[in-house]
Amino acid sequence: MPSLNDVLAVILGGGQGKRLYPLTMMRSKPAVPIAGKYRLIDIPISNCINSDIFRIAVLTQFNSVSLHRHITSTYNFDAFHTGWVQIWAAEQTMERMEWYQGTADAVRKQLFEIQSSRSKYILILAGDHLYKMNYAEMAQYHWENNADVTVAVQPVSRANASRFGLLKQDQKGEIVDFAEKPTDHAVLDEFVTRDDADMPHLASMGIYLFNIETLVNILTLKTKRKDFDDFGYDIIPHCVRNTAKVYGYEFSGYWRDIGTIRSFYEANLALTMPKPSLDIYNPEYRIYTHARFLPGSRLSDCQLDNVLIAEGCRINQAKINHSVVGLRSVIKAGGHIKDSVLMGADYYDDSGSIPIGIGENCHIEGAIVDKNVRMGQDVTIKPFPPGTELDTDSYSVKDGVVVIPKRTVLPSGTRIGPEP
Repeated sequence: MPSLNDVLAVILGGGQGKRLYPLTMMRSKPAVPIAGKYRLIDIPISNCINSDIFRIAVLTQFNSVSLHRHITSTYNFDAFHTGWVQIWAAEQTMERMEWYQGTADAVRKQLFEIQSSRSKYILILAGDHLYKMNYAEMAQYHWENNADVTVAVQPVSRANASRFGLLKQDQKGEIVDFAEKPTDHAVLDEFVTRDDADMPHLASMGIYLFNIETLVNILTLKTKRKDFDDFGYDIIPHCVRNTAKVYGYEFSGYWRDIGTIRSFYEANLALTMPKPSLDIYNPEYRIYTHARFLPGSRLSDCQLDNVLIAEGCRINQAKINHSVVGLRSVIKAGGHIKDSVLMGADYYDDSGSIPIGIGENCHIEGAIVDKNVRMGQDVTIKPFPPGTELDTDSYSVKDGVVVIPKRTVLPSGTRIGPEP
């Protein structure tokens, strides 16, 4: 019988992360902090561990130092455990001088390591999605259908369908057609798969389970046009339209692609609500991260409403509403934080004329404040209208969300926001 011990999880670290810039100015996408204390890479790795998949490879390329540090300091199984989490970085060799050219090309360039693992099944995951999923159930579905490839799919509305790769299934669940991010109405009509007016389409989640032979065969296949470099545009359509048996595993739980500043911002703030769609408090399905051994947060004379606060914070006489307050955040008296994501700090530093943290009488609304920012007194940040795009030396605006990059210093009295 097939076993989860035969499954190797390969997590794609992603490219330059341009749509998450400036959060990716100094780090890769999977290393971006989320929910106050985690990093995006913790999500797929935790899903693997909770699914009893203990052999995990993370493919990295851009700005990967902090990601490497986080993984190596966090995911260390003991000597009596057969599992491992390894980092497979892009490298130049005598055979290949270029870097990864796409998601499938990244896997192709690591085929030697993949085959050396002697795995029978390869689970391909993204490093920038927010969700909880039991991959063991997807693997069981794959084995029951004797599939060559299984694609995790989720119902989506017609309005959102053009953002995803759409799949068309037959009654048995086998995928018979695939269209990557279609915008033509006729194509959308053709890809109505579900008898649900609100969610008529099935979208690929970018999660794939391959039989090793199928994956190796297609990654080494030469065509007249080019190598297959991307799973969504090349690999999956080829598998569907040729001889491979491709099935769709429907997942109806919470899932978000954290691909833009707006989606990142909204996903964080959703976790502050009393009953968030993603339950991060379930003790049977934990999200793992680096153990920091920080003291509990200390709050004095504060007014809080729908706030997610991490460890090690020092907050005095502040009013905080609908916001995430990250590790080691320091907020001084008179602070007013609303609809914002504060990532906190990597360390405490009270030195200098402007210490790390939020100074007295600051008003922050509709913003993402990255780590180790030094903010003086009486700083005001207001959101811009949705759709606004702006880049300056000290801040950026992405789809109306103000982003203060890591290590920025904002002098006292700074004003950021639309003109009155």
